[in-house]
Parts: sequence; structure tokens; C-alpha cells
Amino acid sequence: MPFLSRYMPDKVKLYLFIFALFLPNFLLCQSKPKFKVVLDAGHGGKDFGAIKNGLKEKEVALDVVLKIGEILEDNNDIEIVYSRKTDVFVELRERADRANKAKANLFVSVHCNSSTSSKPYGSLTLVMGLSRADTNLEIAKTENSVIFQETNYKKNYKGFDPNKPETLIGLKILQEESLKSSIDFASTIQYKFGNKLNRKNKGVHQQPLWVLDATYMPGVLIELGFISNKNEAQYLGSDKGKNELAKAIAESILKFKEDYFAVSEAANHSESIENSKVVQTVKTKSADNKKTYKVQIASSKKKLDTIPSNFKGLKNISRSFENGYYKYFYGSADTNSECEKLLNEAKNKGYASAYIVSDNESK
Repeated sequence: MPFLSRYMPDKVKLYLFIFALFLPNFLLCQSKPKFKVVLDAGHGGKDFGAIKNGLKEKEVALDVVLKIGEILEDNNDIEIVYSRKTDVFVELRERADRANKAKANLFVSVHCNSSTSSKPYGSLTLVMGLSRADTNLEIAKTENSVIFQETNYKKNYKGFDPNKPETLIGLKILQEESLKSSIDFASTIQYKFGNKLNRKNKGVHQQPLWVLDATYMPGVLIELGFISNKNEAQYLGSDKGKNELAKAIAESILKFKEDYFAVSEAANHSESIENSKVVQTVKTKSADNKKTYKVQIASSKKKLDTIPSNFKGLKNISRSFENGYYKYFYGSADTNSECEKLLNEAKNKGYASAYIVSDNESK
């Protein structure tokens, strides 16, 4: 190699130098994980959804979803997963399974609203949660009712009946970490609908929706507007309306990516630095023959701020990162017996599976 470089032209040497200089960054970009978003067009196939004023909900939802996809496809660092791209019937269970298997970062389901009255109009966005508000509960029952069109629904959904409010209220709420980001995303959508498109903003609501409950990532169900309202149906059925709504949703997805995914991308690097500091601290303590005990209360793939509101009011929360998981610890004590008190406090707050760890276990 030294022999070759001796006779190599200076211009070639320069090119090789530049290539070597930028190669690490190129490889880093190649290995950078993509942001995955699931675009879910509601209904489809034999499930028409609402039908009013010459519109079919399944067709409007699909048109808008495909337009969202066209906008997002211009971003090379975004991977799009469609629940359907044609007029086919897809079970709710399958929609959730696809999103989970893809390990998506966000789930976006698009629908249209409808009412027995022609007066209601406006858009709203739903996130998974519990509410007894009669109006929104009816929406939840409608969007969940597709279950009845599936074969073996009793087996697949274990007796879940979307027509019974007590069954809906019995669904588990999403973990607080996903719920907060879902609400933030939904709020961005509604802001753009209301302030940028001058649509009536009917707000963000928490409702027990099976498809959102079954997906592991943050997600929303968007009701674009009421096709039962003649004026709004004209807007929803027009190219102008579909393009504007799709653009607003796509921009909201990009903002979510910027706000949340950028943080998670840097997590491995920042946490490795944080953990190295922990290691140094542990080494120093070991040298002094001292040991620290903590209570491990949770483990998650998502990074949470160590604030009391995220941990049922518990203060003095610390965090470490290992093998793709964040571990969360409560308190700190010099002896195991002192830490027993902290363990009881954590269990009284609802962390029944909490347990005590020492220095080398909490790195």
C-alpha cells in the first residue's frame, strides 16, 4: 500500500481522503433507524362505515390515507405501513397485529363521523382512555362494532361486546407514557384542523377503542368530519377537502416525529454516557466498601421523564438503560433494611411487583 500511494496522483489521494473522511457519517446514516408510522384507513370491503349524502366512509378514509402517504413518502427516513391500500375488509385484530409486528412508532386511524341528525359538524380526534360521556361513547361503540362482521369474533375478542358500556369501560387504559404522547399528537391535529383549515374543532377525547387499546405504540383515531352534515359532506368528498386534511395530518405526523422520535434516537447514546457515569460511581463506592440499594419499580422500552406525575406521585426516581430497556428505580438507601421501607412505599402506590436491587443491579 505504501508503494502504491507513492505513485498515486494527488487528485486520487484527495478523493480517497474525502471518502475516508465522510465514510463514518455515511455508514451512520445508513444504519439510522427509520420512523415507522401505520396509516390505517377505517372500514373497507364489506364494512362500508357510515353512508350519507352520497359518500361512503370507507372511501373517504382510504382517499385521505393514500394522500397522507404520498406526502410522507418524500421523507426517506420514514417508513409507512398501510393497513389497507385498496377496498378490502381488514379485521381490527389484524390492523393492530400489523402495527405491533412492524414495531411502529405511531398509529394513525382515519374515519368519518356520522349522526342521526344532520346538524352536527366538525372534526375530533380520539385517543385510548375511559369516558362515560354519552355522545363520544356512541362513537366508540360505532367504531368498535366492526367486530361483529368478523368470523370467530367471540373467540378473537373474548366476549367483548361494543354495545355494552360496561364492557367498554372495562378496557385497560394505555400506559401513561403512550397516552401523553398520543394526546400531544391529537392536539396538534386538532389545532391544524381548527386554526389552519378553519374547520370546527370538536377537540381531543379519550375513549375505549379496541384498535387503539391493542396497539403498543402511541395512536389516535381521527374523525375527519360528519358526512351526515350536507355542507361538511361536500367538503369531505372534494379533492380540496381531502388534500387539505391529508396535508394537516401529514404535517402533524412530521411534528410528532421531530418531538418524540428524535429524542428516542439519541436515547442510546445519552443513556450509554449516563450509564458510564453510573459505572464510575459504583466503582468509587466499591472502593470505599459501600453499597447503595434502590427499588426497581418498572422496566420499559420507552423513555419517561423521572417526574412524580409519571410514577404515581413517587419522587426521587432514577433511570438506567440496558439491552434496549429503560429501568426505573425509586429512592436510595445505604442498607437493605432501610430500603425495605422504600419498597413498602412503592407497593402501597401500586407497584406490586417492585423489588430491591443493589449497585451492580441498578447500573
